[in-house]
Amino acid sequence: MKIEIAPSWKDKLKDEFEKPYFQNLEMFVKDAYQKQQVFPPSSEIYNAFAHCTFENTKVVILGQDPYHGPGQAHGLAFSVREGMPFPPSLRNIFKELKSDMSQDVPWQGNLDHWADQGVLLLNATLTVEANKAGSHQGKGWEEFTDAVIRKLAEDKENLVFILWGAYAQKKAGFISEDRHLKLMAPHPSPLSAHRGFFGSAPFSQTNDYLRAHGKEAILW
Repeated sequence: MKIEIAPSWKDKLKDEFEKPYFQNLEMFVKDAYQKQQVFPPSSEIYNAFAHCTFENTKVVILGQDPYHGPGQAHGLAFSVREGMPFPPSLRNIFKELKSDMSQDVPWQGNLDHWADQGVLLLNATLTVEANKAGSHQGKGWEEFTDAVIRKLAEDKENLVFILWGAYAQKKAGFISEDRHLKLMAPHPSPLSAHRGFFGSAPFSQTNDYLRAHGKEAILW
């Protein structure tokens, strides 16, 4: 399985790629793509890292699984390809964006422009079988993405970690609040968004923190 990932990430994660769990994960994923319909396309598994280099990362938004419906997932958490209808969680993210930043809801759901500005849109699990949410959990992806978050938290300063829902917040234990900003709220899913996601103002809080630490704000 070819790992399409920015050189800066390859350097930071090279030890991870050599570990037995990752070798087993590679074999599992390669076999899955040969036998099943798996999302995203194999060339886009590491799309989040291709758009957002280690050096440029300023914000991390953590998701759980890729979308498991046809044509949706393209390797960026919460993002869908242009022309695809907004999934419910993304629709709620855009509602909060409109409320928080007083800007119109985007006409399409591709979040490449966030990633290109330094927003790492990272799913905890990078692949999923079609129509089977959570089907590739517990295969090694979580250990890999934990390593990504730990490397960012330890090697960089003044990042913003946006953690929506209990699943994402479990991965926050090794992020120092002295060095980074952690923004935690309920998941934007329709099941939980009304419990505190709406009104949490993550986008303006992120930009205020970035500016306060001499970084460019994100054009959401």
